[in-house]
Amino acid sequence: MCVVTTGHRAGTPELELAARLSSRLGVPLVPRAGLSIPALTKKYGVSGVLVVSARRVSYFYNGEELFLHPSMAKLRISEIKAGKTDWMIKAMGLQPGDWVLDCTLGLGVDATVASFVVGNQGRVVGVESSPVLAVLVEHGLKTYRDHAPRELIEAMARIEVVCANHLSYLKGLAAESFDVVYFDPMFRKPLEKSAAINPVRLVANPAPLSVQAVQEAVRVARRRVVMKESRDSGEFARLGFTRVQGGKSSPVAYGIIEKRGGTG
Repeated sequence: MCVVTTGHRAGTPELELAARLSSRLGVPLVPRAGLSIPALTKKYGVSGVLVVSARRVSYFYNGEELFLHPSMAKLRISEIKAGKTDWMIKAMGLQPGDWVLDCTLGLGVDATVASFVVGNQGRVVGVESSPVLAVLVEHGLKTYRDHAPRELIEAMARIEVVCANHLSYLKGLAAESFDVVYFDPMFRKPLEKSAAINPVRLVANPAPLSVQAVQEAVRVARRRVVMKESRDSGEFARLGFTRVQGGKSSPVAYGIIEKRGGTG
């Protein structure tokens, strides 16, 4: 349970946005009234607070602040432009114009990189089951600026955010309606040193990826189903990803299920 509030110096735009997000989440909109985040959680008996400020929308939980910041996407896009290998893009075999379904959107870093690669003629849909994370990321993707390059802003803005359980969403899709279906579930063995991911664990769905979800993804994908996991994870074998690739020095790897006629 959470509440929505504003920053200490909220104007009309912040108040209106806070009201909209409160309505979408179905949780109370409460006045800031000069209170600290810990004081608000205590007063309203909640575990989290979504704060709308002039600068950004943030979610505070257990002393952690979660907000969208595409720094890793920006770095990866720069490296792609410089001709370096991005192992996710390589695993997907991604090309301009492709359609990608990211079933575990999270903070949208992978979706942003994919959106950059597929370009204006492609499509990236990100599914996120956590309502708080979905509204926070959807707002951030559409509004982030902060001196970001135009190509990054455009890539973020193209992403379509859907708040849903990915299995239910997959079941509602036609066969072979996306070129690539992608999963980046919470790792069974967390990489504890990942400071960027630690706050996400507070609100992300911790459930392991199901065999049924992978089967549905295979039905929906035209070319490939790709899953990101820790390199030594048993999830690849459990879920039928017999082909695994990634950088030799990286702690993560990508499992690939190739559809008929796939290449690469």
